[in-house]
Amino acid sequence: MTSTPHPITLITGGSRGLGAQMALALAHDGHDLVLTYREAAAAADGVVAQIRAQGRRALALPLDVADAASFPAFADKVRESLSSWGASHLAGLINNAGTGVHVSFEETTPEQLGMLFDIHLKGPFFLTQALLPLLVGGEAGGARILNISSGLARFTIPGYGAYAAMKGAIEVLTRYQAKELAARGIRVNTLAPGAIATDFDGGAVRDSAELNRFIASVTALGRVGAAEDIGGAAATLMRPGAGWITGQRVEASGGMFL
Repeated sequence: MTSTPHPITLITGGSRGLGAQMALALAHDGHDLVLTYREAAAAADGVVAQIRAQGRRALALPLDVADAASFPAFADKVRESLSSWGASHLAGLINNAGTGVHVSFEETTPEQLGMLFDIHLKGPFFLTQALLPLLVGGEAGGARILNISSGLARFTIPGYGAYAAMKGAIEVLTRYQAKELAARGIRVNTLAPGAIATDFDGGAVRDSAELNRFIASVTALGRVGAAEDIGGAAATLMRPGAGWITGQRVEASGGMFL
């Protein structure tokens, strides 16, 4: 009897924060991981070490998701890496890498908007396109793509309009991908975190006691989110049992602004 190969999932921005916790949760579920990082090679190596400590395979590759011209070469590198594991395809892709800009609508510059567009919309669009030949159907019902959005695409907090607009766009793209890639057996969903205590946006949620109290007061579960909350939610959507879910937006915010 031959053993069933472990699924392999690629997570962009997997060196810290939400991406790292998604990777660890998926490793716990039996996934092998390919992580990307832009500059934090040491942090990415640390996550890889934690995954390997769980008995799973992992590697970290450099990638600037704002540089779409680099994606074909990156896809070749991923293909080579999979081959070294005796594998030929990915079971999942999580488009997580991102950054935030907190600036009013009036003061937003073309450069800021362009940067957010490159990272949060153009990047996931063309990276998914480049990796599509590696995302194929399998016994578990086909590959999964998970695009990371934000609760800010549903509720509004002044200063995040440019960022939230990109996340709104990725949610629309998710539905189109789900429709167009269904024939390939690929499921595509959006996960939208609420306010999470990480270093995102300079660590505002994590480090400001006043902001922390405010968020807790408008959240049904009475606290700010932790990165582990999002890791678990992502792992749930990537499981075989979630195979009948596609084209959906799932918000993991603890019931923020209900």
